[in-house]
Formats: sequence, structure tokens, C-alpha cells
Amino acid sequence: MCGITGWIDFKREMKNEVNVVKAMADSLAHRGPDAGTTWSGDHVVFGHRRLIVIDPAGGAQPMTRVQNGKEYTLCYNGELYNTDELRSELKNLGYRFESYSDTEVLLMSYIHWQEGCVEKLNGIFSFAIWDSAREMLFMARDRLGVKPLFFYPLENGLLFGSEMKAILAHPLVKTEVDTEGLQELLGLSPSHTPGKGVFKGMKELRPAHWLRMTRNDTEVRRYWQVTSEKHLDSEEETALKVRKLVKDAIERQLVSDLPISTFLSGGVDSSAITAISHAHMQKKHLPTLKTFSFDYEDNAKFFVESDFQPNSDAPWVKRMTNTFQTDHHNAVITQDKLFTLLEDSMRSRDLPGMADIDSSLMWFCGEIRKQATVGLSGECADEIFGGYPWFHREDRLMSDIFPWMTSISGRENLLRPALQKKLHLKEYVKARYEDSLAEVPHLEGESKIEAKRRGMFYVNMIWFMTTLLERKDRMSMAKSLEVRVPFADHHLVEYVWNVPWAMKMLNNREKGLLRKALEGVLPTEILYRKKSPFPKTHHPTYKNLVTQALDGVIKEKDSPLFDILDYQKVKDLVATEGASFTEPYFGQLMTGPQLMAHLLQMDMWLKQYNVKITS
Repeated sequence: MCGITGWIDFKREMKNEVNVVKAMADSLAHRGPDAGTTWSGDHVVFGHRRLIVIDPAGGAQPMTRVQNGKEYTLCYNGELYNTDELRSELKNLGYRFESYSDTEVLLMSYIHWQEGCVEKLNGIFSFAIWDSAREMLFMARDRLGVKPLFFYPLENGLLFGSEMKAILAHPLVKTEVDTEGLQELLGLSPSHTPGKGVFKGMKELRPAHWLRMTRNDTEVRRYWQVTSEKHLDSEEETALKVRKLVKDAIERQLVSDLPISTFLSGGVDSSAITAISHAHMQKKHLPTLKTFSFDYEDNAKFFVESDFQPNSDAPWVKRMTNTFQTDHHNAVITQDKLFTLLEDSMRSRDLPGMADIDSSLMWFCGEIRKQATVGLSGECADEIFGGYPWFHREDRLMSDIFPWMTSISGRENLLRPALQKKLHLKEYVKARYEDSLAEVPHLEGESKIEAKRRGMFYVNMIWFMTTLLERKDRMSMAKSLEVRVPFADHHLVEYVWNVPWAMKMLNNREKGLLRKALEGVLPTEILYRKKSPFPKTHHPTYKNLVTQALDGVIKEKDSPLFDILDYQKVKDLVATEGASFTEPYFGQLMTGPQLMAHLLQMDMWLKQYNVKITS
């Protein structure tokens, strides 16, 4: 993967601004440690940081090609999984290639199909193309939002970047947060409304959208959406189709010139990726698959079973590695390291995040990167097959707010009284939920409960799933590890979208359809293991570390955190070691120490980014 950034200004001679864009690109060096390059035209400068995975010599960027006397330049972050098919099609149309990189295939696809190229792509991507003849910028992002892309409109152009830090590195951009930004930060974090960037003026190009800018106008358009249709396949046919789609998605994503690996938790999703990858690599006589699992120091000693986290991963990982004889590595993080990396993980997001759920993943990715450059991970299966508890609880299903956001009253209660009255967090969050439901492509004739459930799948796909994908991108790229997510394959998502709930819940099991589809691929005990999410630490040492650190912020008294949060409420939170906040702050596991760590990240962010509240 890579880091991309750029500056377009139709009223400025941009060849004089290369150093500014170089500094923007250098802020993304972690995304691309292998090379850094800039390219400039009359009204544009692109900056690129490269992580080499395929075609070291031929995939250099920004890439320029001339066709029929017209010049096109591409700045790209991602991976195409149908490169060979597209190259073959384009060759038959008369195009000639100078490399075997997917970068050149993407650029030639744009040259031939123009804006329609995005509909031809199977992969994860964000990119910008300068079309010199049309004096036009074209940017696009993949369908499910695996790869990020932010932009910042200017009077005569815009700035863009893979991460907000690249845009924030520009001298014209200030780290200001207005009322809406506070509503996003305090009402929805660590998620955010699709398209919003929290900082004043910052925008996100939504997944499945493209942007086209000329000197006269700017257009943003959606190019892909799930389509609701009656599902006609039988149970057996559906399971076979899912098996085929999952296998195809995984095998397509095993292409790399550098060592490849899988994340392995012993759950059905990561285990399926591992088993299919192992079989494919054996068939192709490739090196033994490297697998990596993660745990916390002394987790077996302090693990606390719950409905959300019914068991630890270690025994299940061992069963998988014994069965498939992978080259396995178990990484164990200390509580001190988990705490220390809270700051780094915040800076990787450019916002307060998921606390130790982030910092643990960042550290884990660093351990994998010591031995592999590419990793396959199991995100997105729960969102498309209905694995989360809120798909199964009618009270959550029929609620009028995001099911992973039951903490709104508690969040409001943490605010200073004046901000409680000003921000109206409940109303803001509910309005964003209703906005998303208004986009749902419903199926005529569905029952009320099925229509509700379809809406639940949709908001999970465009909110919860993109939040987890954002987390995986930032934490992995912070350590220069490319992570691919086969369950986000759009062909699989499109098919499963229309499978009825009763079939998804085959044999009355969460993700029952996926389990049936994988029969014979995985050991039975793995196949029917109860879902368990990415683990959190239960160690008292970690709780003590975050409690003491937040107590230190309280003793400062003049921390900018208390311009937002009520001093006494935060003090009470520390006194009870997080217990005074009774609901998970976000998702399933963000309670107690995790909430205190999130507030620590908020304090760090306000100070280090010198955030100015303009509301």
C-alpha cells in the first residue's frame, strides 16, 4: 500500500509549490517507507509514498502515460485483484503496457473508460488522476471503504490525502473544530458520519464515490450501491455460492512479490482465510503460510468471560496451527507497551480512537511486519453475515439509534453543562441514524421486522464496518504492513445482502450460513466456535496505568479536556476506575479502562494538535 496526497489550484502556478506537497507526503512516510516522489503540472502537484509489494521497478508513482497525445498522471493507494483480467481486456483493445503493475492497469483503465473505470475494478483503492487535456482532477475510493481518502476544498481547488495529517501539514489548514465537529467527536467517536472529517473544512470521500473537479465545478457521485432483490437460490445452492465467493476472494488476494501472512484468532473468519490460504499456497508450491496470533500478558490469568467475549483465543489458535501446520508466531504484548502506544495510535488516526483496542493492534502489526509485508484479516464477515449481538436482540433491532451507541446519555452527562445544552448529542446522533436509514435500498413486500433488519445490515456496513476498516488501515499502515480483507469483496457483499435472515441464521446459529459453507474446510470445533471479538486486556496493571494517567490530567486542572468535559464527572470516573460509566462507550468492549484511555487520547489530541474550538 501507499500514501497519496496532492494540491490542486487553478489560479496558482503549482510548480513553485512542490516543497509544500513534499512535506505533506513525508507526513505519510509510514504508509510508504520504500520511496517518496512528487510530480507537478501547471495547476497540480501530487505527492506519493510507496510501500513496494508488486513490481518494484515498474510500479513507481506518480505514474504518467501519454495516449493519443493526451497526458494522464496517477497517484494511487491500493491493490487490484482483477489486474490480469483488466490487462488482458485492455490489450485486446490495443493498449500496450510497460510493466506488470496494477498501477499501470488502473491508469490505462481510466484512459479507456474514463469515470466508468471504477465500475470495472475489483480491489481496495483510493486514487487521484490528473487528466491534463481536460484540466480535470478525478478521485475515487473503493466500494466498502478499505482504503481512506480525505479532501479539503479551497477557493480555487482542493487538497487531498490518504490521512488527515497530510492535509493538516499544509500551511493554509488549521486544526479547528466547530460545533458539528464537536458533535461528531463527542457523540459518535470513534466512528464518524460518512463524509465528515471532524476538523473544520475537512471532508472524507465516502466509499463507493468518485469526485470530479474542473476549474468551473466539482461533482461528487456514488458509483456503487447494494441492490435489493428477492433471493431465489435454495439453502444448498446459497451455501455453495458463498463458499465459492469466499474462496475466490481469498485466493485473489494472495498475490504478492513479498512474504504474505494471515491474522489468526481461531475464530471462524480468520480460520477460514488461513485454511484456504494454506491450501492455495500448497497447491502453488509456495512457502509455508505464516500465521500470527495475538494475546495480552497474563491474559489467561485475568480473563473474564462475558456474553460479548465468551472465551479466550489461545486453545483455538493451537487447534488451527496443529491442523494446518502453518509457520505460526504468537505475539504477547505487555501492559506497559499497551499503555505507551496510546499516543502513537491516536496520532495514527489523527483523532482519539479505540484506546488499547487500537494500540494493541498497532503493536501486533509491527510484530507481523518483522516477518511479512502483507497480511490477510477477517474483518467484515460479522457485518455481512449478521454476527453481532444487535442482529439478534429485538430491542436493539427496533431501537431508533445505532445499536453500538447505547451510551449517548452517559456521553452527554460527561459534558460541561453549557455544551450539553448546545450540542444536543441525542438529537444529532439520531438524525445521523435516520439519514443513513433513508439510503437503505428496501425490498418491496418485506415484513416490518425484515425491513428493520435490512436497515440494520446497511448501517452496519456503512458505519460500524468502515470504522473497523479505518482502524485496521491506520494501525497496520502505521507499521508499513499491507492488510487485505477478503470478506469486503464486493461480489460477496452483493450476494449475501439479499440472503434472507433465516438462511443467514442456518441451524439457528449466528453466521450459520457461513459455517455451513465452510464445512470440510475447517475442523468442526473451530467451525462452530461461538463468536468472540478482538480481545481486550483484563489486567489490573493496565487499569492502574490509565487511572493514574487520567488522574494526572485531573491534577493539571487547566487541561483543554475540561473545556469540553465536566471536571467533576471525569474525577468521579477516575475515583471509580471507570465504573461510574455503566454502558460500553462504543461497541461491545469499550468500558472502564478503555473509556479512561479514550479520554486520555482526547487530552493528548487537544494538546498535541493544538486544537482550537471555534463554536
